[in-house]
Amino acid sequence: MKLIQVALPSPLRQVFDYRVPAGVAVPAAGVRVRVPFGRQQLIGLVTAEVAQSDVPSGKLKAVSEVLDAEPALPPTLWALARWAATYYQHPLGDALSQMLPVLIRQGEALLPTAPRLWRLTPRGLALAADGLRRAARQQQAWQVLREHEHGLGDTALQALGVSREALLALQEKELVEIASAEPAQAAPGIFSAANVSLANLLAETPLTLNSEQAAALSVLSAQSGFRVTLLQGITGSGKTEVYLQHIEQVLRAGRQVLVLVPEIGLTPQTVARFRARFRCPLAVLHSGLSDRERLHAWRAARAGDVSLIIGTRSAIFTPMARPGLIIVDEEHDLSFKQQEGFRYHGRDVAVRRAQLEDIPIVLGSATPALESIANVQAGRYQRLALTQRAGGAQAPLVRCLDLRGQTLQDGLCAAARTAIGDTLKRGEQVLVFINRRGYAPVMLCHDCGWQAECSRCDARPTLHRDPVRLHCHHCGFEQAPPRHCPTCNSTDLRPVGVGTERLEQALMAAHPGIPVHRVDRDSTRRKGALQGLLDEIHKPGPAILVGTQMLAKGHHFPRVTLVLIPDVDGALFSADFRGGERLAQLLVQVAGRAGRGDKPGQMWLQTHQPDHPLLVTLLSQGYIAAARDLLKERQLLGLPPAGHLALLRSEATRAELPLAFLQQAAVAIVQGQYGVQAWGPVPAPMARKAGLSRVHLLLKADDRKSLHALLTTLVPWLDALPSARQVRWSLDVDPQELQ
Repeated sequence: MKLIQVALPSPLRQVFDYRVPAGVAVPAAGVRVRVPFGRQQLIGLVTAEVAQSDVPSGKLKAVSEVLDAEPALPPTLWALARWAATYYQHPLGDALSQMLPVLIRQGEALLPTAPRLWRLTPRGLALAADGLRRAARQQQAWQVLREHEHGLGDTALQALGVSREALLALQEKELVEIASAEPAQAAPGIFSAANVSLANLLAETPLTLNSEQAAALSVLSAQSGFRVTLLQGITGSGKTEVYLQHIEQVLRAGRQVLVLVPEIGLTPQTVARFRARFRCPLAVLHSGLSDRERLHAWRAARAGDVSLIIGTRSAIFTPMARPGLIIVDEEHDLSFKQQEGFRYHGRDVAVRRAQLEDIPIVLGSATPALESIANVQAGRYQRLALTQRAGGAQAPLVRCLDLRGQTLQDGLCAAARTAIGDTLKRGEQVLVFINRRGYAPVMLCHDCGWQAECSRCDARPTLHRDPVRLHCHHCGFEQAPPRHCPTCNSTDLRPVGVGTERLEQALMAAHPGIPVHRVDRDSTRRKGALQGLLDEIHKPGPAILVGTQMLAKGHHFPRVTLVLIPDVDGALFSADFRGGERLAQLLVQVAGRAGRGDKPGQMWLQTHQPDHPLLVTLLSQGYIAAARDLLKERQLLGLPPAGHLALLRSEATRAELPLAFLQQAAVAIVQGQYGVQAWGPVPAPMARKAGLSRVHLLLKADDRKSLHALLTTLVPWLDALPSARQVRWSLDVDPQELQ
């Protein structure tokens, strides 16, 4: 009897033994199989062939179907999955499942079963170059097919941005036809980086680099094999141009490049920038795509049919036929950390993958994470610095506005309101950053002091005006605002505080006729809404931009000369030990939106704490100096990156259950003598969320080895506890938020 072990998408932290039916060849490790699991059929990946099983032979179930002739993942990604599952203490089967597109998890074929090619007909070949000038998308599709007279498949065309609608329109005009692919044409890699015409690789001429950029490119170009480089460039220093010219070198060597960006919002502009530079197939991977679109992109990258892969966090698991380089842009961004389920950090996984692939990786940021700076200090990473703005642009002048004793109107002091008006009169743009969406964060009764509260959370719902509702941003619960105070029956209910909606309304009233663009999660919810807003922002003339962190990340606003932050005080006294680091990064990133064109920029900060040490150091000496001070604080306290953390979270409808569960864990940790401290258990900062009581237990160790030795023993022990079935619990290794 032949036996295999299978990793299944299950919360159980084990692999499962199955019989291979008689007459069926033993599938290799990494091959997908369909197997019975309880009353259902699941698709898993074979991990190994085994000689025997602890399960009695009479109870061993047989594999229902072998789905593939080859492994779904290459050896490097297989090794990456094993490492990540071990490091983050996550079930291997679920980790492997997360690395595959949804349709592959559901049994879709690894390769397209019916390859076909789109090609120009004789009529299409004879068409004049401007024959479709009134139909831009059809013109683009015709031009692509004109450059590839043998035809291109669906995957390649999609990677090049050619829409199916345009192809069908050309087919109806008898300008294109569908032909069956010859075996050689249908083979994986036919439209690959290696087959791109190097002479026509560039669609535009690269920019001339300044001395710092040229020096950085020279160092990157000389690298071979695994090396981690931190490219720290101030905002507007031209990091992207360095990326592009380095990528060109990798593409000319016939290798593929993977570029990670923190959020979907940055993906369209990144893709547009890369498509403007390179004539090569490109794949995009992020959560906003359909399952079918993600599958096409994944297949294309796996087969080597695309040269560039651009995506968000999960794109790090995309297979590549010829990996050559990984770039993690804005590497400090919190979005690279997965906060639910498989809680991996995209940046750290990217570094490990580069090591397994034996290729270079570049981490780019104006405000590197303290972990990355510590790795530079320890000699594990090399640092390249860009200290000058590209094109001669000047860094913005930063000014603190002391709010003590001042009267505020809609959150703005008189000097700030005057500065906004003066900037608009010069025909320039203003960016007002407020990291609080909605109209007002609190609704209260003026007569008795009652405040609206969420019925499911220890939080106050935000008042929204478009449409009018009270919305809890923590659990999503919505309700209509009351007309009367439930305590005293008063009708004098007032909004307190300022959100993006209220500030937008106030600025529209103060500056009639001036466009005010609000950019937050509410205004960009519809597909294409963000790009539409950005298009409006880039139109000439004065304008006001009001937005949250969505505006602070990577956007280029050449007409913005004034950036205003109404309130920085909340972040100065955050309960999270990373609060100072996050604030410093945010201020530098937001400041970087000002003065990126030919006019100087300014950033004004409203604060009641103008003498706070962090602000003084940051504004007088820059981010690196502030980061060094924060690192010294962390070292004194033994906090990351000087120490190592893991966070046990537990929640249940009954408040006593998660507390009792984590008390058992705390006792076991102390008795285990692993040299790991257990802080807690204590109620979470938000003790009740979505109707569940939440408790935290923070584990702290001076070295990573001790922490992981404990976790390897602790996690299966917790799984076996009877009380584990009464709560929902999770483990977060290297937590980025303690909420």
